[in-house]
Amino acid sequence: MRDVIVVGAGGGGPVVAKELAARGLDVLMLEAGPRHADPSEEWTHYENDANNPLSGYLRFGPADRSKPAWYRETPQNSFLWQLSGVGGTTQHYLGNNPRAYPGVFAGYDKEDRNAYDTGHLFPFSYSELLPYYEWVEDTLPVQTAAMGTKESVFFRGCEALGLPLQKTRNTSENSYRPQENAILQPGGFAGKVTGYDDPRLSYPQATGCTFCGYCVIGCKHPHGAPRSLAAKRSTDNSYVPMALTADRWSPSGKPVTLVTDAFVTKVHTEQRGGETVASGVTWRVGETGEEHREDAKVVVLAAGCTENPRLWFNSGLPNPNDWVGHGYTDHFFDWVIGVFDEYTGSSKGTGSSARSDWPGRGGVMNVGVPPALQQFTMTFSDSGIRGQYGNGRGNTGPWDGPMGRLMGPELKDIFMHGIDRMFCMLIMTDDDVEAQNRVTLSSMPADEHGPIAKVQMHGRQRTRRTIANRDYLVRRAVEIARGAGAKQVLRLDWPPLILHVQSTMRMGLSEGDSVTDANGQARWVKQLYAADNSVLANALGGPNPTLTTQAVATRISEKIFTDQFGGDSWVRSEAPVVSTDARVTQGLAALGR
Repeated sequence: MRDVIVVGAGGGGPVVAKELAARGLDVLMLEAGPRHADPSEEWTHYENDANNPLSGYLRFGPADRSKPAWYRETPQNSFLWQLSGVGGTTQHYLGNNPRAYPGVFAGYDKEDRNAYDTGHLFPFSYSELLPYYEWVEDTLPVQTAAMGTKESVFFRGCEALGLPLQKTRNTSENSYRPQENAILQPGGFAGKVTGYDDPRLSYPQATGCTFCGYCVIGCKHPHGAPRSLAAKRSTDNSYVPMALTADRWSPSGKPVTLVTDAFVTKVHTEQRGGETVASGVTWRVGETGEEHREDAKVVVLAAGCTENPRLWFNSGLPNPNDWVGHGYTDHFFDWVIGVFDEYTGSSKGTGSSARSDWPGRGGVMNVGVPPALQQFTMTFSDSGIRGQYGNGRGNTGPWDGPMGRLMGPELKDIFMHGIDRMFCMLIMTDDDVEAQNRVTLSSMPADEHGPIAKVQMHGRQRTRRTIANRDYLVRRAVEIARGAGAKQVLRLDWPPLILHVQSTMRMGLSEGDSVTDANGQARWVKQLYAADNSVLANALGGPNPTLTTQAVATRISEKIFTDQFGGDSWVRSEAPVVSTDARVTQGLAALGR
């Protein structure tokens, strides 16, 4: 019998596994997808090879790429971009790690408190979570992003608006700043040599970010570096290596047992003293179809916002307030492009190293992606083909012409003008938690793991506040582009890209509209916890969710250790230990840590 079973090795599960294993618990971590042991050999720079949702190596599907991807029903027009495999969706994230805005937490009493989703606050204060933020920031580590030309263009536009520079990680005013991201700073030849196949960009001649520009297809640089020193600190490069070697860097540590190709199909429970208590899980081995069961004192769900509710329903677990799967919350994205006569360096360096924050509304990030994905972003719209629908939708804003997707000669002309003469911004709104947006079980045929998930967004209805937030931020993005000197500014009006998903197993102040309590434990199943994006109480005010997820997962880990195993709290009394592995220690020392 294990101490803890963690279901999922994405953004949150490895945090729990690493922290509990470091304190001597016997932890089993189960991941449905593959583990890419050697990205230098297994991954390429071909964007379709990576990101094709049906056959890419970064998809929601089994390790065997000849087999079909796992299916979810999405009846509305939307693209659900989530990944399986060790690292989960952090494999393709841009490494951005901003903190949530203080207004989304209980106890916030500033004048702008009503600008937030006050009906779905976190059940603790910002100050309560602050030491856990700092713990994760030290562990990954989170650092001020290395920057290049596209960031200087963004800053120029922000300064033209009169925005102040934000100098701390706590954001409480409209401002701009470099990103705080989980990407190791460039060292040696990194950032000084162009191209990604120059031998001088191999470890140890280069350390940290090599400015290859391909963050979104997984990080395998510098070439030849130990996995724990890959530049981007997705969990497959950070928390997972630490979890697997916990006995080597923690005096009381035990290495986590990681099993991949292990799709969990059922959470088992038993009745104890009139309470329902989690007792273990069953998983299916994808390659052989064999089923295995293992018991544990604690089970932690970290399979994501879509699969956690599916597993809950397929396990027949109680749902008395009907909130399991409800509140499928994301950020109402949009995309604004500035076209310049000058060099912008849009495709170079980390994907996003600059942002502006607008507390109570959301944020605007500068984003650069490789060429194929850049073209994809320009053909992605809810308004149809730009200019093909008369003087209707999209002609009322400060952007140039109607909004919509670019096609034909216009797409060719703008794209051939040069990716490094473009400048792109992602709009991320603070969305309200809406109960009607939910995960249920589909009536379509079940797959080999049971009934599949159905993601119902009910026509992507948004509250008036959410829609106003998006429009406000788009207009600020247009002003930033013009202030930076863009000769043309386009608004795409993106359709629902379901990426920053949160809150389907949300923790909350009220038992009436939440699934877990303030410690992440399920309200109706003892010793069952959730510790990934699904447990977040709201949309965080608009910032990227990974850092908050990992801070909350660290806090939940500590609560599991103290409440279920009689251990002592550690975050306020210890300094986080990353690793004493010789290679990691030497590598971090070379980076000035």
